[in-house]
Amino acid sequence: MQEYQLFIDNAYTPSASGVYTDDMNPATNTVYARVQNAGKADVEKILASSSKAFETWKNVAPGAREKMLIRVAEVLEERAKELQDVLIDEAGSTLLKAGYETHHTPGFLRSMAGECRRVKGETYLSDYPGVKSYCIRRPLGVVLAIAPFNFPLLLGIRKIGFALAAGNTVILKPSEMTPVIGLKIGELFRDAGFPPGVVNVIPAIGAELGDGLITDKRVRFVTFTGSSKVGWQVGAKAAANGKRFALEMGGKNPIVVLNDADVDYAVNTAAFSNFMHQGQICMTGSRVIVEAGIYDQFCEKFKAKVAGIKFGSNPREPGLIVGPLIRTTQGPFIKEQVDKAVAQGARLLTGGNFSGNVFEPTVVADITPSMSIFRTECFGPVASVIKANDYQHAMALANDADYGLSSAVITNDLQKAIALSEGLEAGAVHINGPSVRDEPVIPFGGVKDSGYGREGGHFSIDEMTELKWITIQTGQNKYPF
Repeated sequence: MQEYQLFIDNAYTPSASGVYTDDMNPATNTVYARVQNAGKADVEKILASSSKAFETWKNVAPGAREKMLIRVAEVLEERAKELQDVLIDEAGSTLLKAGYETHHTPGFLRSMAGECRRVKGETYLSDYPGVKSYCIRRPLGVVLAIAPFNFPLLLGIRKIGFALAAGNTVILKPSEMTPVIGLKIGELFRDAGFPPGVVNVIPAIGAELGDGLITDKRVRFVTFTGSSKVGWQVGAKAAANGKRFALEMGGKNPIVVLNDADVDYAVNTAAFSNFMHQGQICMTGSRVIVEAGIYDQFCEKFKAKVAGIKFGSNPREPGLIVGPLIRTTQGPFIKEQVDKAVAQGARLLTGGNFSGNVFEPTVVADITPSMSIFRTECFGPVASVIKANDYQHAMALANDADYGLSSAVITNDLQKAIALSEGLEAGAVHINGPSVRDEPVIPFGGVKDSGYGREGGHFSIDEMTELKWITIQTGQNKYPF
């Protein structure tokens, strides 16, 4: 069994406590690895390393940063099989999902490499004679990146790469449920030639680590992906200490299906949007809002589609779509939401039960806003189908939520598509596509309880740099006294 320590200055370093904790395999509920967690006594060592590295890294030429980020992509591709194994054994990823993550992450890295040369400012015309006026962007310093368990490789690297492209150094705190993949990320950057301290990885339990990293003045930016409850707490601590931050949090995302839609296509879109990675995706389209004219037909076909989705406890089984949830505590919570909805009048079309960490692909229909499942993020393989009278009613139902991350609209009516795309309260609207969609250059993020700020492309660069205004007086200025 592998044992891991903290990853500081490109080397595995024991924590102050030296205590190992068990990292569990969600498929077998057995110990996958043993990992040391950082605590309050480790904060100074971590911050000293990242701060020292920043003094050099901020002045590294863009071309050199670009070359190293491209090399990370190459190293990742060389080690794709190893990383897929970790994603399967530590995160419960199916073969499909693990392959997706390792296949797409190198493209994100190459996009990040391109941003190294696009950290740019502006020039301005001045009203003052002889004045040259312009602004530049400078890196902030140390970035604290808090990554989630569901896409730990892709989302961990998304937080790191853009920060590095802008000239910052990064402390990555992976989810306590997927620490090993976080540490493997540290190895990728080390082996691609990044200097010591530029990327440090610290497995930690948030409460045990304390506020030391978020509150310390050397941390200048905090980027977080996780639950809304924890995210707002992180944001509040950062703001109270004068730090900038970006939060990407939960979602109860709508998929609006209008009467003119191709029902089979809508069913396939809703199935992908709900059951990829067991529904453990913040963009999962768990509220499927269907216009009344095709509601019954949609429910019948959706039931048949979902009933045929292969599920099980072995993520390596070929063709498996729904594998194990990350922890056993999720199953009872999800079932409680489903059972409560049925007791309140919903129809259970398929699924509804679980065994161990595996929850059956589930569809409940006739959901209304008064039911808790309408608003509660289950973070599991459960789709709720809701009837709408017309597209205006569908938009009202979609916006009746505390969340606003992603959304999808299935229609061939251009006028209604435009109205919905502009009226839906979400950070993203995908017309005739799934709610689960991400690309490296777009402004990814949400509104309401789904997020604050944006990640991706130059939007990340803007978040993680400071604007500085500079003037140059040519000749001599004339003063009134």
